[in-house]
Amino acid sequence: MKSSTAYGGPQRKLVLAFDLGTTYSGISYSILDPGQVPKIKPVTRFPAQGHIAGVYKIPTIIYYDRKGTVRAVGAEAKDERVFEKAEEEHWVKAEWFILHLRSKTGNENQILDHIPPLPLNKTVTEVTADFLVYLLQCAASYIQDTNRDGSSLWASIRNEVHFVLSHPNGWEGRQQAEMRKAAVLAKLVPETPSGHSRISFVTEGEAKLHFLIYNGLPDSAIKHGDGVVIVDTGSGTIDVSSYSKIGSSREIYEEIAAPECYMQGSASVKMYAEAFLRSYLEGSSYGNAKDIQHIVECFDKLTTKPQFRDPSKTQYVKFGGLRDKDLGYNIRNGQLKLQGADVVTFFEPSINCIVEAVQEQRRKAHKPISHVILVGGFTANDWVFNKVHEALAPLQLNVMRPDNYVGKAVSDGAISFYLDHYVNTRVSKVTYGNFCHIPFDANDPEHIQRASNTFTSISGNRRIKNSFDVILAKNTQVSETQEFRRSYVREYEKIMDDFKTATFNVWCYRGVVEEPKWKDVDEGHYSKLCTIEVGDLSKLPLLPEYRAGVGGSPAVRYYRLSYDIVLLFGLTELKAFVAWKDQGEEKRSETKILYDIDPTDE
Repeated sequence: MKSSTAYGGPQRKLVLAFDLGTTYSGISYSILDPGQVPKIKPVTRFPAQGHIAGVYKIPTIIYYDRKGTVRAVGAEAKDERVFEKAEEEHWVKAEWFILHLRSKTGNENQILDHIPPLPLNKTVTEVTADFLVYLLQCAASYIQDTNRDGSSLWASIRNEVHFVLSHPNGWEGRQQAEMRKAAVLAKLVPETPSGHSRISFVTEGEAKLHFLIYNGLPDSAIKHGDGVVIVDTGSGTIDVSSYSKIGSSREIYEEIAAPECYMQGSASVKMYAEAFLRSYLEGSSYGNAKDIQHIVECFDKLTTKPQFRDPSKTQYVKFGGLRDKDLGYNIRNGQLKLQGADVVTFFEPSINCIVEAVQEQRRKAHKPISHVILVGGFTANDWVFNKVHEALAPLQLNVMRPDNYVGKAVSDGAISFYLDHYVNTRVSKVTYGNFCHIPFDANDPEHIQRASNTFTSISGNRRIKNSFDVILAKNTQVSETQEFRRSYVREYEKIMDDFKTATFNVWCYRGVVEEPKWKDVDEGHYSKLCTIEVGDLSKLPLLPEYRAGVGGSPAVRYYRLSYDIVLLFGLTELKAFVAWKDQGEEKRSETKILYDIDPTDE
């Protein structure tokens, strides 16, 4: 896989993409040499996987000992000898841990309740950092082993690595901030502005688009400017994104519907199977927690789930030997017999989710959608693909499934995102704004209704609290360079040190009110996205103002500070600046964006 243009940088550089998935993770890289067209390569050899060719991923698993020390990671954690030692020494396994970073704004508590807990005294940031350390070690070893003069090559580019971290579509700035913190903790980059700038984020949906442009995005899917829905069916999540090509001469795409993320990936099939078996085997000699967990693992990893094809046929879960039997519960010769109709119910929630998600994208899209491309390991199952196809084909949707190394699609696509950057327009997922104080209007019924929320400002004006100022409405197409500006004023009775700093909150509204205006209407659907911290306002002009005195007393002087907050929502990560006028010329300064940490994540 090659990028389309030569690298124009002044010196050699390495780009590493980490696809940190729920159950499996992968790595791709590209060495950038000035004047050369970069090649995108996957890491295909990992510890404990021997010399198996074409292995693109390792299990996202870590074993910790009782002191919290990492003892086994990735494929090593699947070794039978590790299982034995882990049981003997009471090691703790961390898996599915990346889902602890998830956004908690959805209504999928049944799924979320089944996420394994984090190891005691470990935060999700610390566990993620430990896994990133391992991924970097794997990448370093592979690059040194497979390139000429590998050791000297790695030494020359180690401090010039740019990392691209992919994540589910549903993640926002808070999750990105935690991933960046984990990268710093893992010593991928230093805790400095320049270190932070060496990390980029991309959604899994957008990474898959970049991969498909080179590997299987047919011309018919993007003809006449029609849109295409990319459904990434992973283990933990189903990520749905929609794009359309702009023009015909260059590979430039626009997002045409807000991307969505659902917690109904293939791991949910395992969850539904476990719930069924707990009930079905209750009273059986195999109904204890340990045996059920083993049977579920065999269902998930061996033949039953991966090879499920025909619901009309009896299904078998091979989990033991010839002596394992309980005829009253359909267990014979180490096999559990299940009716195909029961197994279907494990798959149905995910299949229904895919179908409904595609229809929702079509309803919201800014352009017609004619094609659906299914990628990811879950829809590699023929029966799953056929059921989705049966549901969507009557809606005049052309459903297809490319067959090109899907195991490396996200990590390869993340590198292409960094090099080629084909998407320049994105769609807002929620309504963004902030709460502010506005002038009180005695003739406005809504203001009169909220008269108890009024106050008198330093300048002597009556104002009303908690009005929601919409900065960017939901489902709006936004270009990467498009700026959203809001003007703000701060008033002070006297010059004090506190005017040197200021904070500005960005809030999200996730409800159904078309034009949200007040905090007390559908209040439960507002959530704070972030706090923008303006580090030093002392350079801004602090202007004296006067308000009329009371009862004939002289005018009272106060100070007014005026500035603009400039926001860019069209990038894969929110950017913010503070702007002001200095003798008629606009000046700008970068800001610091802070995300609140959900205490339930720690």
